Amino acid sequence: MIPDVVDEQPTRLAAGTLVAGCFAVFLAQTGLVLPAAINGVIQRTLQLSGAELTWVSDAFLVPIAMFSLTFGVLGDRHGRKKVLLAGSLLTLLGATIAAVGGTALTLWAGQAAAGIGAAALFPSSLAVITAATPNPAARARGLAAWTTALSAGALVAPPLSGAAVELGSFHWAFGAVAVLSGICTITNFALVKESSRPDGRSLDWPGQITVAAALLALLFGMIEGPELGWTSPPVIAAFVLFIVLLTAFVAIENRSAQPMLRLSLFRIPAFSGAAIVAVVGMFGFLGGAYALSIRLGVIQHQTPLQAAGPFLVIQGVTPFIWPLLVRLLHRVGPRIMLVSGLLAIAAGWIWLGALPIAGSTLVTMLPALLAVGLGFGLLVSAITAAAVNVVPVQLTGMASATASVVRDLGQTFGPALIGTIVLSQAADALAPRLAGRPGPANAVLESGGPLAVATADLGPASVFARQALEHGYAIGSIVSAVVCVCAAFVALVMVRAGAGPEVRH
Repeated sequence: MIPDVVDEQPTRLAAGTLVAGCFAVFLAQTGLVLPAAINGVIQRTLQLSGAELTWVSDAFLVPIAMFSLTFGVLGDRHGRKKVLLAGSLLTLLGATIAAVGGTALTLWAGQAAAGIGAAALFPSSLAVITAATPNPAARARGLAAWTTALSAGALVAPPLSGAAVELGSFHWAFGAVAVLSGICTITNFALVKESSRPDGRSLDWPGQITVAAALLALLFGMIEGPELGWTSPPVIAAFVLFIVLLTAFVAIENRSAQPMLRLSLFRIPAFSGAAIVAVVGMFGFLGGAYALSIRLGVIQHQTPLQAAGPFLVIQGVTPFIWPLLVRLLHRVGPRIMLVSGLLAIAAGWIWLGALPIAGSTLVTMLPALLAVGLGFGLLVSAITAAAVNVVPVQLTGMASATASVVRDLGQTFGPALIGTIVLSQAADALAPRLAGRPGPANAVLESGGPLAVATADLGPASVFARQALEHGYAIGSIVSAVVCVCAAFVALVMVRAGAGPEVRH
């Protein structure tokens, strides 16, 4: 194995690299989770339609799915510290744009720039820590610290965004991320030890371009379909373009000497199962979380700090049970953890969907939220292990990177698809109740969807819209649960150790 090339710097800087790398992944995960608790405030302030609100989250998530592997290769070839600095600067730029802009367009642009920065921060933060800890024991501690920092970012983001909105506006939440990005840039520059591993690494530009365009086409079709119409020319063209580009991507990767994704890995049934579980499982988890954000912020009109509470519970479980998760991974293996975690998430979403929205409090939701949090901890800790444990030793790096990419894809599709289901079901339920009624309600529904009607001062029509959103939310929760059960079945059947002679035992 070719060793990393590391600048000759004092050993004491390894601790600085660890601190900076952990802070970088903390920042990236904070930005990812940030909108969850303030979606309702963003929607009401900017008067966004359902599709427009979905893009607030997906503008950040899509670049992560598209560019994480690319930034990993750039770091290996040209220096991981450089990529880490670029990532923190891009996150600073994007968060600043989102903080100072007053329109939906500037918010999307800021989120997209910050998402590109996060795509650089996730792989490079882990890479600098790995390079700075060549001793196995030190590396294990470094990886544990990195994972803890990632969980801490998810834990801090909801109360941070809620508190910022309570003190000012939702723009302040993005301003807080900008401040964290500035601190991250300084720590990266001052503390990180440069490292690289250029041998055998090259960029697969044709594969990168085709998969990026395919993802954008698919997401455009899914998000805009309910508002433009599923048979409208732009939506049909988006889906056709996705199929064409996906076919081209497969052809390119099969012929590339240095593919972005080694498609031969998917010939290993257990690896394919792990990849399916990563996509579908994270889709079910984050889709349900997005539906929950609509319930809290739009239907119940909770304050940002109140809306942050449920997400704080969900994300707060993992750091507390992390030592248990590590022991379970060694003793029972990823298969049982995946099945148990996915079923726990499904049970939590069904439980939440069955609770009456009127009068629901954090206390009444607590058992369901704890079930979702426990399930998420089991799921996220076992996904990578499930993929890596079943491939040849020399392909574990590619397998780990692939697992990260498909996990990001699931996170990206979750809000898009579940948001589409919730809002389309709500629109279908609301339209008959507004038919023939005087006033502007029908025009508002036509232009902005049920979210716009629910947040406008339209008397009974707004009440009808909130009731329709309750219906849509319940269906979205059930769909998220069914998706998780399907992923659990795939894990039970396909995620097995010992899939053949080429499999690592």
